[in-house]
Amino acid sequence: MDAEVSAPRTRVLYPFPELPGAGTALAVAPGVHWVRMPLPFQLDHINLWLLEDSGGWTMVDCGIGDERTRQLWEAVLRAFPRITRVVLTHYHPDHAGNAAWACGRFGVELWTTQGEYLTAHAVRAAAAGYTSEAVLEVFARNGLPAERRAAMSGGGNRYARFVPDFPHAYRRVLDGERIRIGGRDWRVIVGYGHAPEHMSLYCPEANVLISGDMLLSTISTNVSVWSVDPEGDPLRLFLDSVRRYRELPADVLVLPSHGKPFRGAHLRVEQLQEHHDARFAELLGALASSGPRSAADVMPVLFPRALDAHQTYFAMGEAIAHLHCLYYAGRLHRQSGADGIVRYARA
Repeated sequence: MDAEVSAPRTRVLYPFPELPGAGTALAVAPGVHWVRMPLPFQLDHINLWLLEDSGGWTMVDCGIGDERTRQLWEAVLRAFPRITRVVLTHYHPDHAGNAAWACGRFGVELWTTQGEYLTAHAVRAAAAGYTSEAVLEVFARNGLPAERRAAMSGGGNRYARFVPDFPHAYRRVLDGERIRIGGRDWRVIVGYGHAPEHMSLYCPEANVLISGDMLLSTISTNVSVWSVDPEGDPLRLFLDSVRRYRELPADVLVLPSHGKPFRGAHLRVEQLQEHHDARFAELLGALASSGPRSAADVMPVLFPRALDAHQTYFAMGEAIAHLHCLYYAGRLHRQSGADGIVRYARA
C-alpha cells in the first residue's frame, strides 16, 4: 500500500533534485522529458513522460481525467505541440484518465497491452466482477467486519469518474516487442502483480527505463488480491517480475511513476525483496503465537497505524496477497470456518 521501504536510500542516486514546475517539462535524457501532474490522493503526484518522436512527441501515461490536469497539459503542450501516439503503462486511473482525450485531440493511437486495455473498459463498465461490492465480498470472506465494510461501500464507480472515457481501439504491444520512437528502440517489459500486464519501456541506447509503478524509488508498489482473481498470488508474480530489472545495466536511469528519477535499480529490487521478506517474517511470527487468523486479523501486523476507509481498501488487498504468497509457498495452512471466514495458521 505504498508503504515506506525502510532499507537505506543513500546508495540510490537522484540525479535531478529539482521537480518540473506545474505545466512544464524537464529534460532528463536526450529526447526524454519529465512532466509531473497533481493527484487528489495521499500519493499526490504522478510522473508522465514525453519522448521525442518523428515529427512530434510520444506521450507515456497521461494523468487522471479531470479539468485541472487537462489545463496543465495544455500548458505543457504549448512547448510540445504535436503528440504522435499515447503509450499507456497500465490501466490505473492516474495513468489512463486522459487517454481518450489525448488520442482524440491529436487523432493518434493508444499503444498498450491487451490486459490493460480490456481491464480499463471492464472497470469503467463495472463488468466481469470489477465492482466495489464484489471486492467487499472478498473482504468479508477474509474477516473484515461488517461495520468496516459499510464504511467502504457506496460512492459509485470512482474509476469512471477519473477515466471519463477510454479509446475504443488500440495498438496491442507484447512483452519483448521493440517500439521505434524517434529513431531509437524501446523494449517492452511486461510485469505482473500490480496490474494485469503492466508495461515498462527500456531504451538501451539511452540507458533509460520507464518503470511505471513496478519499480519506485522510495515506496513499495501496491500488490493486492482483488475480486476478479480472488485466489490469485499477485505478490509472487510481482516479485518474479521486478527481478527482471536486475538484467538491465546497474546504472540505468529509472523513470518511475511516483517519486524522483533515480539510478540504482539493482539495489531497489533487493530492497523490495527485503521489504516483503520482513513482512512475511512478521506475519509468520504473529501466527506462531496465535490460533488461525484471517487477513483482517493480521492487517494491523502489516499496517499498525490507524487506517481510513480508503487505506483499508488497499491494506486488505495487500494483507490477503501476503497470506496467499505464504500459503502457496507451503508455509501456511488455511481453513474456512463455519462462519465462512478464511483463516491461516503456520504450516
